Formats: sequence, structure tokens, C-alpha cells
Amino acid sequence: MVGHSSASSRREVRIVVAGDADTGKSTLIAAMASESFPESVPSVLPPTRLPHNSFPDSVPLTLIDTPSSLGKQGTRNEELKRADAVVLTYACDEPGSFERLSTYWLPELQNLEVKAPVIVVGCKLDLRDESRPVSLESLTTRIMRQFREIVTCIECSAATLYQVPEVFYFAQKAVLHPVDPLFDYERHALTDRCVRALRRIFVLCDQNMDGALNDEELNEFQVRCFNAPLQPSEIVKIKTIVEEKVPRGVNSLGLTFPGFIFVHNTFLQKGRTEALWAVLRKFGYDNDLTLRDDFLPVPSKQASDQSMELTSEAVEFLNGIFRLLDTDKDRSLRPAEVDKLFDAAPESPWNDVPYKDAAEKTDMGYVSLNGFLSQWALMTLLDPRHSLANLIYIGYSGNPAAALRVTRRRSVDRKKQQTERNVFQCYVFGSKNAGKSALLYSLLGRCASEPMITVNVSEPFSNNYTPTTVEQYAANVVELRGVRDCLAACDVAAFVYDSSDEYSWKKSIDLLEKVVRQGELTGYRVPFLLIAAKDDLTPFPRGVLDSVKVTQELGIEAPIHVSMKLGDSNNVYSKIVSAAEHPHLSIPETDFTRKRKQHHQFLHHSFIFALVGAAMAVAGFKVCRARAMKKNSSA
Repeated sequence: MVGHSSASSRREVRIVVAGDADTGKSTLIAAMASESFPESVPSVLPPTRLPHNSFPDSVPLTLIDTPSSLGKQGTRNEELKRADAVVLTYACDEPGSFERLSTYWLPELQNLEVKAPVIVVGCKLDLRDESRPVSLESLTTRIMRQFREIVTCIECSAATLYQVPEVFYFAQKAVLHPVDPLFDYERHALTDRCVRALRRIFVLCDQNMDGALNDEELNEFQVRCFNAPLQPSEIVKIKTIVEEKVPRGVNSLGLTFPGFIFVHNTFLQKGRTEALWAVLRKFGYDNDLTLRDDFLPVPSKQASDQSMELTSEAVEFLNGIFRLLDTDKDRSLRPAEVDKLFDAAPESPWNDVPYKDAAEKTDMGYVSLNGFLSQWALMTLLDPRHSLANLIYIGYSGNPAAALRVTRRRSVDRKKQQTERNVFQCYVFGSKNAGKSALLYSLLGRCASEPMITVNVSEPFSNNYTPTTVEQYAANVVELRGVRDCLAACDVAAFVYDSSDEYSWKKSIDLLEKVVRQGELTGYRVPFLLIAAKDDLTPFPRGVLDSVKVTQELGIEAPIHVSMKLGDSNNVYSKIVSAAEHPHLSIPETDFTRKRKQHHQFLHHSFIFALVGAAMAVAGFKVCRARAMKKNSSA
């Protein structure tokens, strides 16, 4: 199951050769370039470019020679930092130069934070004392264990050209077909990311979805990846080998996933990393085992007040995936079922912030359908590329360009007095201990003091206060009956205050005024809502009167009184969505805004009066002219 395949789309591989003086650096490069042993070479060669057809991957190599003197250490270090691969040389006839690799050169690369793969090369093999034979494996085992960046050790002779091309072939191979993303040296097995990528590939190739690749599917896989079909005898041979080594790798239907993994693990064991990478790259994977950008056609926003949403086609696909995973038909997904959803992705995107615990869950801690769709909507809003990639990982087979859509500008929505958005973003402002987190967690039906899921939560409110120290998101579906800066992405601004605390009220109003001014300066004016939290407590003196006065002056709705402790949300979430659906309403007006509006109206009216006056003047002139012509004709 191997064949020729091109490497990644690199235009060049830059290989830097370093090591002690007189270890054969320059001679090695010159011998490779001229395919002959040079009688003399300069102390440092200029950059040497090898043609693209030097090796099967057809990628040009640039070989960089480096000085060994301390006076030119800065130049050498800069070249090492730019290297795609590093060749460290030692002289086979000088044991001390090999010891210098572990005592100086490899620690120096670590100090310089060079991340490139390292090839250790023993030069001048023809000069080694034959009376003292040395095994390369015994010589290099310890150093390779100590320095994991070493991918290959090899000996060569520029004088006889023995293994000179192999030195640079292995260096190029380490760059184009790296081993580290594929193999876990501690477990001596494929990395978790590699297994996940191969699982997605296996599922895509298993067209009849029977859990095994039959002969036809195996052959199609071979042709797709290597442009060469498998003969029937070859398929039989593969299955026989797999069945001997992994009994579960073959069944009556064909090659199972364990067998598929065994075949690719064999590639690595035989040093055929290019074969495994040929498979991975054919299915869109880059060196970090995530999908390449050319597989992710994310549409571009033209303005900062636009946002990204899933299309109806993508939402329909997600509904189907939810039903497929919900085997017990309880309209919720258990943690194991969510993990299974992302078992072909590099990792589960919902295990970390900002997605962890951001969506609605049941009392048992399971993800509801609303929470599931809201989680995807949140990921699409915050990181469209990541959302599209995960859609593809979990099996979305439609046109990737049709999975996401860019919404209309919010400023246009306000002018048209309606919106076409399906996902709204509400910014929640307020002072410390005002009740913001309780409001968010109530949206998710969760206890405010316990962001982690608790089983059998009977009381949705806690008296314990936990301050918010990181940015938090709460995403959910709210069902309505019948229907260049931070504010650019905002649909509604909600200001929460503790209705029993005068300081909290003043702080919220201060924040409100600052946000209003910011909106006036930038042109991103959004609907505002005031939310009076902790309505179960006695309001501070004049609290009600002050709030009514402020809302009347600003021209916005009266405060929405809620009590999370009593479970009274006063339908606040539907009101937030309603405000977002009517983006031209509940926009506060300050004195500055009113004066500017009056000024614009005055200019508008003045312009109209001027037009009317001009029209009347023209009409009067025409009347006078007509009368004069009439008199002249009578005379």
C-alpha cells in the first residue's frame, strides 16, 4: 500500500550545517553539490542550492555552511535560528568531536531555541582507524535518548562519496515528513492526534459504513493516495499479514480500523514516514495534523459589525448528528457521547474555555439539543475557522463554503429596523457582586456558584459569591412567542445592578454613560437594557424613582426587575432577544445626541426651505417673464 506521492507545498528546504572546525562541513557540502571529492574548499562556502530533482520529493534544497570561529558566532546562530533542519558534524577519526556534540552543540541549539530536526553526521569515515571498529548504534543510542530533537544518525565519506546524498535526503525527509507529530516515543505507538486523523480517513473511505474496508474500498484508497491500484494478490497479502499480527484487524467484511492503524504503524516502523504523510496530506492535513487552510474556505467579513453564523444546511446536519448520537432518545448527550462526536478531531474543542460549561445542560449534566446547537453557534461566532474545521472532522460532507454565512451589517439592520440574524451577542456590564454571573448561569439553568456541572441540582441559586476573573460566555436558545471596536460585535448591551445597593446603581449608570459615549463616537449604537437584580432585597432609598428618571431621560425601557434567588427572571432573556430583533429601539439618547440630531434636523429643514425658496423664485421669475412677453405681443 505504498507509492510515490508529492510532499507538502514547500518551495524550499533550508539545511544549516554546523559543527567543530575540521570535521568536514564544507567538504561535505561541496561533495554533494559537485558529486565529486574537492581537493580544496574555502573555510566557509556560500549558500549552495541543489536542484529540485535531487530527491524524489522535488523540493529544492539550500545548504548553508557555517563558521566555527567564536568571532563569527553571531552569524552562525542567526543561520541556525532560520534553519528548517540542522546537520551537526563530527569527525569519525576524532572521538573528541563526537563528545562535543552532547557537551556543546546540542545544548547550544536548545539555548537558541532551535526547533528544527537534527541530523548527526559522522564525516571522514574513510579515515577511521579500522583496528578499533565502532558500532554507530552503540555510539549514538545514548545521545539520541538524551536529545529527542535528533531524528537520524549517519556516517559518510566525502572522499568516496559514501552516503553523502543520504545525509541530505534524511535532512529533507525530516522536514517534509516529520516523525514527531506521528509517533509517541514514550508509548512506542502512534500519537493520539495521528490516530484521530486516521479514524476520520477510515470513516471517509468506508463508503458503505459497515465498519470495514472491503477490497473495492481498499483499492480506491490506494489509488486516491498513491495513484496506483492494488492487485487482488496484494490485497490478500495485506489482509494475511494484518490477521497474523492483529486478529481484530480483519473480519469477514474487510480491513477494520485496528488493521488500518496497524498498516500505517508499519510504515513508521520501516522508516516510510513519507507514505503515511502522503495519506494524511491527501486528506488535507498539515504538519500539526490539523486541516490546511485550503480545505477551510471561511467567508470574509467586510466590516467589523458583521458576524458569522452557521447556514441552515449546517444546522440541519448538526441536528442529524445529534439524533445519531442520542441512542437512548432522551434528547440529550452524555459526556461519553460528546467525546465520541469528536473522536476524529485533533481534540475535543469543548473541553477548554471559552466553550467549557458555556451551554445549557440537563440536571444530570448532559448536553441538551438547545445547548448543543448553541455551543456550535458560539464557536462559529468566536472562531469561524475552528468551527468549520470541526464540522468537517465530525463528518460534514457538504460544500464547506456553504456551511458558514456572513450576516448583514448591524448598522444596516438599524436603518432597516429589522435583523436577519439568528445569533445575538449581548454584552453584560455591571459592578462587582451586582449579579452578572447569576444572570448568566440562570440562562443555563445552573447554580451561580458552581460553574462546573453538579448532579441533581435542586436549587438554581446560591448565596455564595464567586467573583468572575476570566471572560465568560453563556450560550443558549431563547424561544420567543410569535416570533473596528468592541461595540461593533454587540447586539444588545445589558447593565446589571444590585437594586438594594446604591453604589452598584451608580457604578452601572457610570458604565452605561461611558458605553453610550463610545457608541456615539464610533457610530456603533446598540439597544440598551437596565436589569435590576436581587429584587428580593429591599431597594435602596429613591432607587425606583432614580431608575425611572434615568430611563426616561435616556429614552430606554424601564429597568427589568429580576431575582435569581426566587427564580424570577421576569422573562429577561426573551426581552434581550426582542431588543436585538428590533435594533432601532431602546437606543439611549444623551444631550449630545439630541443636540446633534436637532442640528441635523435644522440643517435638513434649512436645506428644504432653501429649495422651496429657490423653486418659488424660479416660478416667480417665469411668471414675470411670461407677463412681459404677453405685453410685448399685445403692443
